[in-house]
Amino acid sequence: MSHAIDVTRPSVARMYDWLLGGKDNYASDRRACAQLLKLAPSTRDLARTNRTFLKRVVRILAEKYEVRQFLDHGSGLPTQDNVHQVAQSVDRNARVVYIDNDPMVLAHGRTLLDENDETAVIQADMADTDEIFAHQDVKRLIDFERPVAALFVSVLHCLTDEEDPAGLVQRVAGRLAPGSFLVICQLTSDDTEFRAEATAFMHRTTGRWGRVRERHEVDAFFAGMAIVPPGLMEVSKWRPETDLAPRPRSSEWIEYGGVGQVL
Repeated sequence: MSHAIDVTRPSVARMYDWLLGGKDNYASDRRACAQLLKLAPSTRDLARTNRTFLKRVVRILAEKYEVRQFLDHGSGLPTQDNVHQVAQSVDRNARVVYIDNDPMVLAHGRTLLDENDETAVIQADMADTDEIFAHQDVKRLIDFERPVAALFVSVLHCLTDEEDPAGLVQRVAGRLAPGSFLVICQLTSDDTEFRAEATAFMHRTTGRWGRVRERHEVDAFFAGMAIVPPGLMEVSKWRPETDLAPRPRSSEWIEYGGVGQVL
């Protein structure tokens, strides 16, 4: 179902786009980001670190684990080195489905992917697993008899506890072939006061937010999976390409997670 783009209210996808230096955002998004950077000055660095992790993990799964199918939940606006570009640089026939409920993501994504038959973008709530798996583009592109990488990169903090992010992960994992992967990270903080303040700000600002969580809560998302080495951690430390790779400069909040494999 299509929805009009509301330029007066900030969108998580468009705020992320601005933090990455993109142009697909509006004044409301830029104002919200300015306020967020006052609350958490490290957020721009964190967004870039997270994007680098996404590119790195997709390349490693494609190269070293020969994954050729990717489901990107809450994919956000297209930017440079998108999942399909990274995966298809390893194998031109790699298949990618992007899932997002932001109508702007749908519009920009479809324009980008017009000439790529192995890639699709669908408008759906990432928590609606039944709708996603029944979608004609998912059925066309993804063979669930073979390994799939399901990506939940920096999106599960958008789900409330009532929306049950752990249950969502388990539902998706239960539909994937053994040997499939789940890539999961979300915003965490050890500071109780900051967690509450950041969560309240994002609720108030975007109207679509869950909460900043603690690391042990993210660990629980991986229940029943084999954790791929080197484990669960702040994502810049997950198989960095170089020891000189940038690390977040502040510990206000971090992107914490890793990769699990379906047994």
